[in-house]
Parts: sequence; structure tokens; C-alpha cells
Amino acid sequence: MKFGKRLKRQIEETLPEWRDKFLSYKDLKKLVRLISAAPPSGDSAEDQFIRLLDAEIHKLNSFFVEQEEDFIIRQKELQERIREVMEGHGDMTSIRKDIVNFHGEMVLLENYSSVNYTGLAKILKKYDKRTGALLRLPFIEKVLKQPFFTTELVSKLVKDCESMIEAIFPEREGMSRLERKAAGAAEQSIFRNTMAALATMEELRKGSSTYGHFSLPPIGSPEADLLQTLQPPSPIPIVMN
Repeated sequence: MKFGKRLKRQIEETLPEWRDKFLSYKDLKKLVRLISAAPPSGDSAEDQFIRLLDAEIHKLNSFFVEQEEDFIIRQKELQERIREVMEGHGDMTSIRKDIVNFHGEMVLLENYSSVNYTGLAKILKKYDKRTGALLRLPFIEKVLKQPFFTTELVSKLVKDCESMIEAIFPEREGMSRLERKAAGAAEQSIFRNTMAALATMEELRKGSSTYGHFSLPPIGSPEADLLQTLQPPSPIPIVMN
């Protein structure tokens, strides 16, 4: 599948409030066409392309950092709520719902980083190919230092969240009918989007020669294994590849 179509599908499958936060790949692609069709003296489109690249990176960074900060706050709140429930206060069913959604959103953010990095690498490759310029290498070196590409903190939060999930989710056989129903509804709410994100991350990180030196490293899928254990009963089977 071409990257433009993959990106469109990913945007459609993500959270509605995230959809305008992705790379404006189509706009960048149009500018590359304009630049390649322009006479040698036509610098305005090229300048506009670089300005748009810088603006897009700023957009990606702002959104990513905002989400990271929100995740840190939410994790602390969840930990406090779990402590209160363990002391006999609060509703564990509600916490289970919130923690599954929290985990899913963090996986989606890891995917957000992968998809947007790949989009930048692809559009820069097109630019160099069509113009004969050598913009990709210095620009990618710049991108590798950007906050949206630095996912170590989010990955740590994901692992911490998985530890919390393992601690508070009992075996389904030990849950009441009401608890099973509530947990199933909570898990289903973000489960499909998260699995779509994991599938995209794995596809982008296969190490295809299409990406070469600028490709993302292969990824393991502990998140997919954990989500499989949480998969709610559904009349529509969710197939794990």
C-alpha cells in the first residue's frame, strides 16, 4: 500500500481529536510537484516547502509533548486511585476501564511518532529525487533529535501501565457478570484503534528496502500480546497477525 493511502487510513482509524495533528503529507507532496515542474529560478515554491516542513515538525512536536505531559499526569492519578481502592475506597471497575483506554492511547502515540517520521522520510526522498537536491540527510538528522521522535518516555509509561494492568485485572472467570460486561465495554472502546496502530507500527518497521538507511528499527509487540489477553468478547472476531 502506498504511504499516502496508509496515512489516510491511519488518520481515519485514530482518535477523532487527533486527526488534524498528523503530517500534512498531501500538501507537501503537492509542493514537491510544483518545485519539480518550476523553472530553475523558481525558488518561492522551494522556500514554501521548507517553511511548511518546519511548521509541520513544530506541529508534531507540540502535540506529542502535550500528550506526554497529559500521560504523566493521568498515570499519577490512576496510581492514586488504585491506592485508594486497595484501601477500600472507590470503584475498581471504573479504574479498569480508564487504564485500558490510557494504555491504548499511549500505544497510539507511539504509532503517531512512527507514522509521521516515515512520512517525513518519504516526502524528503521524493524531494531529492525530483529536484536533484540533497535535503533528506541533513533534515532527517534534525528530525531524529525532535521530541516527537523521542519515544523513550512514552515507552516507559506503557510498560508501567502494563504492570498496573497485570496487577488489577483478575482472570475473567473470577469476575462477576456485571464486571465482565463493564470491562468488556471499556476494552472494546479503544481496542480496535490500538490494534490498528500496532499493525501499522509493525508494517512500517519491517526493514523494507523501500526505507533503507532511514527506516525505523524492527519492533517487538509486547503490547499486542497484552492486548490479546484483554480482548473482550465480540461477535466480530479480532484477528491477530
